[in-house]
Amino acid sequence: DLFITSKLWNTYHAPEHVPLALARTLSDLSLEYLDEFLIHFPISMEYVPFDTKYPPEWTNMDGKMVLVAQDMGATWKAMEALVAAGKTKTIGVCNFSTQLIRQLLSTATIRPATLQIEVHPHNSQDKLVRFARECGMSVTAFSIFGASSYLELDMATEDDVLMIDTVIVEIGKKYDKSPAQVLIRWAMQRNTLPLCKSSNPGRMKENRDVVDFELAADDITRIDALNKDRRYNDPGSFCEPGMGTFCPIYE
Repeated sequence: DLFITSKLWNTYHAPEHVPLALARTLSDLSLEYLDEFLIHFPISMEYVPFDTKYPPEWTNMDGKMVLVAQDMGATWKAMEALVAAGKTKTIGVCNFSTQLIRQLLSTATIRPATLQIEVHPHNSQDKLVRFARECGMSVTAFSIFGASSYLELDMATEDDVLMIDTVIVEIGKKYDKSPAQVLIRWAMQRNTLPLCKSSNPGRMKENRDVVDFELAADDITRIDALNKDRRYNDPGSFCEPGMGTFCPIYE
């Protein structure tokens, strides 16, 4: 079985645009409903019509990233309506802080089922993970391998790569597992759901082969000690140099 998740992009936060965005997604995927629909970022941008630019990405037709005022609570109400209409089974959020989650919960009729955030040993986000779980949310972790997918974007350096970190490599040798498997297992033992992306059949198989071992407590402690609050997917860092718009969301 497949569990299919999609996301509401920043240009579709106005309540009237939320159902249109999901309808387009369902059409693109030839589906009648999703298992999960998430707000991608707590960033509301100028609406870009489908027939003008699709996917809309970060900039409009003039090449500008235009922020707009939008009540995220109203966006969430429109998300709730999608559940009631049977268009998605669950709804959730990505890249939200504890305070944004608190604010959402204060008015929500349907509580967010999922929080999806950047989590890896360089950015463990212990407090946010704990808070979300105490609110009854599942936590899915993207970029679980850390810097690797950001090198080609010049958003990380070779020194940031967890796959070659001596601690990760040593622990992998101890269990006869690859660095990637160690990182996935670390995420699993923190009760988060690691998202792994690969088009290589061998690596896809390797990424699934992580249920036959368990990291010892001292190994978890060693990996935890690698945290340095290093975030790679940060609009506060890449929006201004890339699109000319200062857009911090985590501070």
